[in-house]
Amino acid sequence: MRGSAGRRPLSGGYGRPVTRYSLIPAAYVYMVRDGRVLLQLRRNTGYMDGFWTAGAAGHLEPGETAVQAATRELSEELGLSVSASELVPSAVMQRTDGTSNPREQRVDWFFACASWSGEPSIMEPEKCAELRWFDLTDLPPQIPAYERAALVWLRENDSVGLLDVGFSLPRT
Repeated sequence: MRGSAGRRPLSGGYGRPVTRYSLIPAAYVYMVRDGRVLLQLRRNTGYMDGFWTAGAAGHLEPGETAVQAATRELSEELGLSVSASELVPSAVMQRTDGTSNPREQRVDWFFACASWSGEPSIMEPEKCAELRWFDLTDLPPQIPAYERAALVWLRENDSVGLLDVGFSLPRT
């Protein structure tokens, strides 16, 4: 039997076939100061429009590390210059929407950043309606569930978290 891409399914043991999927990687940066976080209000993107999300975030480009993507996104989306050493890893998250859709199998790197050069500005007004600082203990209700999980982790922990969102299988 051949899969839809013309390859044989992998064996999952006990004779069960396993479908391959690709993880979509992304990097997120939360700018933090004095217990507050900078969030952007998304618009006209077709994804989570009307929700508050990380000040800078985006998919990794081929050959790019998560740290390189994070510094690139800070420049592209907020006009900020940040050295890699200023990015503090907060969490790595594997997430899904619960379907087998390959585009919904994701891995995200979350960073906190408390020091940067420049003033945060909306560099992509077609995608961002507003930038606003929020207290980490009083976040707006319109935040994607997976980002809320990352922000709660950031607020409550000093270590790097390994998070997962959207999986309903029992843990063993």
